[in-house]
Amino acid sequence: MEVIWILLVYLQRILIMLWLTSLFGYILTVIKEKLYLRNNMIVIDNKSVTQEDLDEADIKEFIFNGIKARFGDEIKIVTDCNRKFKGILIGAVNKDKSILMVTYGNKVEKLDIDNIIEFKIISKYGKFFHKNKKDYFERRRNK
Repeated sequence: MEVIWILLVYLQRILIMLWLTSLFGYILTVIKEKLYLRNNMIVIDNKSVTQEDLDEADIKEFIFNGIKARFGDEIKIVTDCNRKFKGILIGAVNKDKSILMVTYGNKVEKLDIDNIIEFKIISKYGKFFHKNKKDYFERRRNK
């Protein structure tokens, strides 16, 4: 019986160490994201997004149908032919009047703004760090 208690104590210590390690890793990740956001850097871990795509998007922040969108936001778009796109916003192209986004299927899509009937922001990039929660509550109210 005493051996079982000793094993349980060791197991408990191992589990506490694993939990503390994961908590420490999470805190470091949050600090890294905060530094990126402070330096206006947005990380998109996607191999299909090239530097040409990033350079093509000349507008990084815009208002579309009264919704303020920014590079890195997670968005949902429905076009006039009922095609639905979900992904991360890369930006807008002024000369083509289009929006560039990378979908969850790892494809870069260029959508003409005249064909968009529904534009919705699912999640703002860096919303965890925003000092002004007004945008968050406006978005919740508009749903």
